[in-house]
Amino acid sequence: MPDGMTFNSLLSDVQAYLERGTNFDPIVLGQLPKIINNAERRISRGVKILGFQRPLTNNLLAGTPILAKPDRWRETISFNFGRFNPRTGQYTKRTPLLERNYEFIRRFWPDDSVTGAPQYFADYDYNNWVIAPTPDQSYPFEVLFWEIPPLLDVVNQQNWISIYAPEVLLYSTLLECAPFLKNDERISTWENFFNEGMKALSNEDIQDLVGRAAETRQTVGTG
Repeated sequence: MPDGMTFNSLLSDVQAYLERGTNFDPIVLGQLPKIINNAERRISRGVKILGFQRPLTNNLLAGTPILAKPDRWRETISFNFGRFNPRTGQYTKRTPLLERNYEFIRRFWPDDSVTGAPQYFADYDYNNWVIAPTPDQSYPFEVLFWEIPPLLDVVNQQNWISIYAPEVLLYSTLLECAPFLKNDERISTWENFFNEGMKALSNEDIQDLVGRAAETRQTVGTG
């Protein structure tokens, strides 16, 4: 794994960029940990790249239509579950749950106490999904989702952003400092560097996705 940047080294770098002579605003210094976290959120909201994809595997609970989302969930990509084969006593291949809105779920399955094989899911709120029909047994499931990476602090010194996109994190942090830096001519420069870095991240991921799609086509074509 590349060395990348740490939370402590980012603090030092930001202070070095913001200093004017020997002066440094103690208010900004005290806010830097929060500013860095806001910068991380800015990046994770701005691009959808493989580094922000995470799988969640577990089991749906029989008779329970509400399922908790994982920590730092941002958006669901796909939701699959296994079906039980009574002849073999095993779960068969993945079956996708279709995403619908909450109102559709309630119209389709108004009574949570009635159970069946799941067909749909929706956002119940920011922290939970709702499944319909209410699962009639414990099904294994796999959710792929976009996450906000674990935020940096003195204990968690690195994450995906600090390792693989340190320059983007630096300029995102400097931009988050902008409200403290009135009439600072450097802000536009930092913004340009940040925007270029975000475009580079997106383009790299597009290339990865194109490559994966090409490999899939070749496999299908030769299988």
